[in-house]
Amino acid sequence: MVNNKILGLLGLSAKAGKICFGADSVEAEIKKKKVNIVIVAQDSSDRTKNKFEKICKENHIKIIIFDTIENISKSIGKSNKAIIGIKDQNLASQIEKICDGGDSIGKNKNT
Repeated sequence: MVNNKILGLLGLSAKAGKICFGADSVEAEIKKKKVNIVIVAQDSSDRTKNKFEKICKENHIKIIIFDTIENISKSIGKSNKAIIGIKDQNLASQIEKICDGGDSIGKNKNT
């Protein structure tokens, strides 16, 4: 369920043009301070995960190790994309909120 919500938000981010994908592109956008959250597929190599964990830690960016390369790629309409950077602050906040166990967009816990 949580996976579907996040994959839906990734698709929305892609349609809005608010993502970057692929190791080189995401790394370049992080250095330009344009990425708010990084998604790395669980089945990506340990080397890739470690590299981006280090880069994200150095740049104070949240990293989420999530789902598979296939599912992440499908959600953004691409193939073989293990790393996605979310550039939009609001979408990044929603993804982080869902990962931390919060509700999805448009739901208020008080109602």
